Amino acid sequence: MNAIGPNADPAAPGPLPVTRQSAASAFPKRYRLTKTDEFSSVFGFRRALKSRHFLLHYRLRSTEEVSGARLGLVVAKRFLKRSVDRNLIRRLAREHFRLLRSRLPSRDLVLRLACKPAPLDRRALAQEIDLLLRKLLSER
Repeated sequence: MNAIGPNADPAAPGPLPVTRQSAASAFPKRYRLTKTDEFSSVFGFRRALKSRHFLLHYRLRSTEEVSGARLGLVVAKRFLKRSVDRNLIRRLAREHFRLLRSRLPSRDLVLRLACKPAPLDRRALAQEIDLLLRKLLSER
């Protein structure tokens, strides 16, 4: 039994320690859009890139704001009823954003699922998200 506390067996497997590598690959709050006003300002800017299933809305960040890209996600229940599927889209988007974050321009981004993907193909959706983010890179 794996117990945590003063009587715990030190040889028993416990939680993994947080390393620099795992901390660097996290998705901290400073890279997220969290408030309704932040989402509204991105949608109000009315700039977007389109793909088959997604819209990537973006807004340039002012010089007073901290530099770096931030990501917000909108995955509507009307397109994907199961929370497992909605969470899959969110995980894929966060992962591709994390991989490209250092190269992305200083913008607020909102990735929105625009229509229901008929077959939920993980690879195709991941490729589509990656393509949208790379398109943003070339648009600088």
